[in-house]
Amino acid sequence: MDSITPLLSDPAAWAALITLIVMEVVLGVDNLIFISILSNKLPEHQRSKARRIGISLALVMRLGLLSTIAFIVTLTQPVLSLPWQGPVGADGHPAFELQFSWRDLILIAGGLFLVWKATTEIHEKTAPGDGHGVMDTSGRVVANFGAAIAQILLLDLVFSIDSILTAVGMTEHLPIMVTAVIVAVATMMLAADPLANFINKNPTVVMLALGFLLMIGAVLIADGFGVHVPKGYIYAAMAFSALVEALNMAARKAASRKGPEG
Repeated sequence: MDSITPLLSDPAAWAALITLIVMEVVLGVDNLIFISILSNKLPEHQRSKARRIGISLALVMRLGLLSTIAFIVTLTQPVLSLPWQGPVGADGHPAFELQFSWRDLILIAGGLFLVWKATTEIHEKTAPGDGHGVMDTSGRVVANFGAAIAQILLLDLVFSIDSILTAVGMTEHLPIMVTAVIVAVATMMLAADPLANFINKNPTVVMLALGFLLMIGAVLIADGFGVHVPKGYIYAAMAFSALVEALNMAARKAASRKGPEG
């Protein structure tokens, strides 16, 4: 491991650390939304525990992946090639091949799972009588704790690999990566309960969050096929949608205050 002392006096190292922390926190939003929606389906006394376990597993997984960083880097090397029967080159062969690395395959699988999960959740919200879980007194489908943790763990793996590969691309210093990951996950831990409670208390926000998950799943699939959508566009769209929803909530609150007076 690199010596930490020289890094403490290196302005470039501090700049890389701050940039990476911001990037890791932003990437963690996807993971946190998924954990919040899934944990809110559990009985109330299990929700906070599920969030803590899910986020703790994310930290353990990220640090574990950092300890095998030499192996993680090899995940970007092609392991599967499929000829594209489209445009033909001058030599009579397909103009290009679809090449997939382990990272691509993991992103595609994770994206498909996220799209399936978000679609299922939307269906349960719009047709609650078709849910497959146990109903609580309010009619909400209650998930199994073990199944919820298993699904959180699966998405933790996908987001962790994406997170670590992003970190590797931004700095070569392992202490900076470890520090950024710990700070980002600690931020997720602090924000988990407030975010989940806010989502749970606002049904329209639940649909917005599920829409985010659908979009994130589609982006993961596209990324796996080599179509790289700039993350800035994704988060700008999410921020704009959240702003519109915040304005809608403010308008509804103002209307409810005017109602009795009117």
